[in-house]
Amino acid sequence: MSTATLAKKNTVSVIKPTAPAFFDPSKLPWTPWVMDGTYFKLLAVDVRSGGFTMLLKVDPDIESPPHYHIGNVEGIVLEGEFGYGDDRGAAGAYICEHGGVVHQPDSPGGTVMFAIGHGPIVGYNPDGSIAVVVDAKYMMNLAR
Repeated sequence: MSTATLAKKNTVSVIKPTAPAFFDPSKLPWTPWVMDGTYFKLLAVDVRSGGFTMLLKVDPDIESPPHYHIGNVEGIVLEGEFGYGDDRGAAGAYICEHGGVVHQPDSPGGTVMFAIGHGPIVGYNPDGSIAVVVDAKYMMNLAR
């Protein structure tokens, strides 16, 4: 059965989007993020999962506090590098930080990356207590 035959048998209504699908992220300002020396441009949110898509900029010599992601975070390093000890990613590298794994990346030279979070981020205080839960709604409030 060809695609043309399927198209004749099915009636599918195309729903016109209520907002543009494309925009220029360079027109968004870099907004201070949840820790000193980090900035973001919020690109999309999923309020059902709490996930969000962003550009993330990290100043040189920044080490993240310990945190974990409730869902995986996927990204592409656009500039600079970052990583965990000997496991480093430079411009062009793909990363998947798996959900539930507590980690503490650093970026001696700074970085810019495109990141898709498939759920909220949970950050810790030095004493091990929860400092913040960053989800889609939290990000929308920061971006305003």
